[in-house]
Amino acid sequence: MLKTTCSVLLTLFAFSTAIAGDQDCEPKLPTGEWISLFNGKDLSGWTPKIRFHKYGENYANTFRVEDGLMKVRYDGYEKFDETFGHLFYKTPFSNYKLRVEYRFVGDQCPEGPGWATRNSGVMLHGQDPATMAIDQDFPVSIEAQMLGGNGKDKRTTGNLCTPGTNVVMKDKLITRHCTSSTSKTYHGEQWVTLELEVHGNGTIKHIHEGEVVLEYEQSQLDPKDKSAKALIKDDQLMITGGTISLQSESHPVDFRKVEIMLLEE
Repeated sequence: MLKTTCSVLLTLFAFSTAIAGDQDCEPKLPTGEWISLFNGKDLSGWTPKIRFHKYGENYANTFRVEDGLMKVRYDGYEKFDETFGHLFYKTPFSNYKLRVEYRFVGDQCPEGPGWATRNSGVMLHGQDPATMAIDQDFPVSIEAQMLGGNGKDKRTTGNLCTPGTNVVMKDKLITRHCTSSTSKTYHGEQWVTLELEVHGNGTIKHIHEGEVVLEYEQSQLDPKDKSAKALIKDDQLMITGGTISLQSESHPVDFRKVEIMLLEE
C-alpha cells in the first residue's frame, strides 16, 4: 500500500508549488498496479480550467466523454482566440508512472496557432488550477508534449516543454521552452501510447514503445517567469509533485486511457 499519506503528499505539493493542501486525495491507492483515472463514462475526478474562464467552467463543452472516450472538441467555438485549456485530475502526485493513449482527429479549430496543429500534452508537477489567473494560458508545470505528424515531415512526440519551469539535463540547467525527444513520427489518426515515469524531484522519463526518448531531472520553478514567481516561497525552486492535466490547444484529440501506477518511494 502507499506509504506516503495524503497529508504528507499535499505538504510536499504545497511546499513545491506554494499551494495550500485542500484538494481531494486518495491516500490508499496501491503501489505497483495500473489504476485508471478515467472511468470511460464521464469526467468524474476531472475539472477544467480554460483561459478567460473560471476554474470549473467547461466552456463550449470543450472537454467531454463520448463513446467511451475522453474528447477535446471545438464545435462550440467560432474561433480559437488563444483559449487554451487544461483538464485537471483532482489529486496531486509525486512518484508514479502515467500511461496515456491518445490520437489526433479531424481539423484544427479556426484561427488556432500554426504550431498547435496536431498538438496537445500532459502536464506534470502542475500548480493548483484554483491559483491560476483568469487569463493564464498554461499552468506552471512540466509538459510532456504530444505531436502528430503532417503526413510527410519528421515531427517527434513525447517532447518536453516547460511553462514557468526549468529542468536539468546532463548536469546542465535547461532554460529553453521546448526540447525534442528522439521518438519516431506518428502520422494519421492512429492511437499512440505515451508512458511517463516520474520520480519526484529526481528523474522523469518519456517512454514510447518501451524506449526512453527523453530524460531529465530536478524540475524547478523559473524565477524569471511571472506565474512561477508568485509560487516561490522562501527561495525554494525545486518541485517534488503536483497536478496532472490534459491540454486543449486547438486541435481535436481523443484519450481512451489515462492510467497511473504509484511507485514505492
